[in-house]
Amino acid sequence: MSSEKTSTSQSTTGADAIDEAIAQGIDFDGSPIPLAKLELYRQVMGLEAGRQRSGVSNTMRSRIVRIGAKHIAQAELNQMLIDADFAPLKEKEIAFYYGGK
Repeated sequence: MSSEKTSTSQSTTGADAIDEAIAQGIDFDGSPIPLAKLELYRQVMGLEAGRQRSGVSNTMRSRIVRIGAKHIAQAELNQMLIDADFAPLKEKEIAFYYGGK
């Protein structure tokens, strides 16, 4: 067995934690990420990098909805969007993120 050990000080929090782990090719538990998974991820991210963007505000709203729905109740997130002058939650977003509740 090798005495070399993956750093246990790697942060698993914050927006960049996943990107840093992927760049290192090592999961948070210290195990290597299989090459096939890394290659597929890089291929898809390369496609995304070349996609024409619809605007910063649209992307901001999409990220707020996608991530906010994990942490914030539907009515509260909807009001927060409205208060910030974004479009309110769409029916398809409610169905997808909140199960149509």
